[in-house]
Amino acid sequence: MKPPDPIKEERELVDTNLLENENHRFKQAYHVHFLDGETKPKNIGNPFLLPNASSKTGILLVHGLMAAPEEVREWAQFLYSKGYTVYVPRLAGHGTSPIDLSNRHYGEWMASVDRGIDILRTCCKNLVIGGFSTGAGLALYQAIQNPTAFDGVISISAPLKFKGISTNFVEILHAWNRFAIQSGMTLLAKEYAKNHPDNPHINYHRCPIQGIVEVKALMKKVYSSLSTLKIPSLIIQGKNDPKVDGQSGQKIFQCINRRDSHYREIDFHLHGIIRGPISQEVFQEVETFLDTLYPEYPKSPDHSLEPI
Repeated sequence: MKPPDPIKEERELVDTNLLENENHRFKQAYHVHFLDGETKPKNIGNPFLLPNASSKTGILLVHGLMAAPEEVREWAQFLYSKGYTVYVPRLAGHGTSPIDLSNRHYGEWMASVDRGIDILRTCCKNLVIGGFSTGAGLALYQAIQNPTAFDGVISISAPLKFKGISTNFVEILHAWNRFAIQSGMTLLAKEYAKNHPDNPHINYHRCPIQGIVEVKALMKKVYSSLSTLKIPSLIIQGKNDPKVDGQSGQKIFQCINRRDSHYREIDFHLHGIIRGPISQEVFQEVETFLDTLYPEYPKSPDHSLEPI
């Protein structure tokens, strides 16, 4: 019988403690902010780890605004099948209720990502960060702020610019809402906009105006710093995305202006390109990019550890 490996046991213990902390954080938020008819089942919002026992490379995937970890599960499963360890954090205010999200700032979302990075660092030597939509913006910001922490960054449909005139005035509306509430005119405030999600079983059906304001503030920070990005990047954009301006990906790519930056367009009529049949086209682009980062990476994954 093979003797136990104390280093591996200690590593796995740290994983478990950090994971339990995140799960506990979610359960508390779920209990406090539960709204009958709006809050999704717990499995939608719960953060999760897919550990490959022999993997030295971990990939952190970040979901989008009004979504939850379940949004990127197909992407996570694909990478897991290729031999990578994958962790998906839950962004603050997500997986609970729109009211919870309405009180969050992008700094809190960054903190959620930071804790996910800490989890992967305990079990993986190499890290890649990726995200979809708002999660892509957070991934880019992390890569800009912490260039030595990652070998690469993957941005899919980052919302550098939204489609629709209404989003151009959300800051004004948000200011009015704050004034109306502070003045006791709560009934005159419009704190939420109706959302028509591609994945209604995952996403909130109403969007806090505060949330859009925070995303725009985040992307403004990202855009102003893209030229300082120092690691390989893959930028993917939906060509006919009805929610994010199709030029967003091109502008991000042009600002990065590095030889090891790659741009791909996916021709699809919906915003959500990481779930369903279209996702396979996206995932193949991701796999090709990862092959450039890790050309010697084994293609036979070790799934001896159960998903957590």
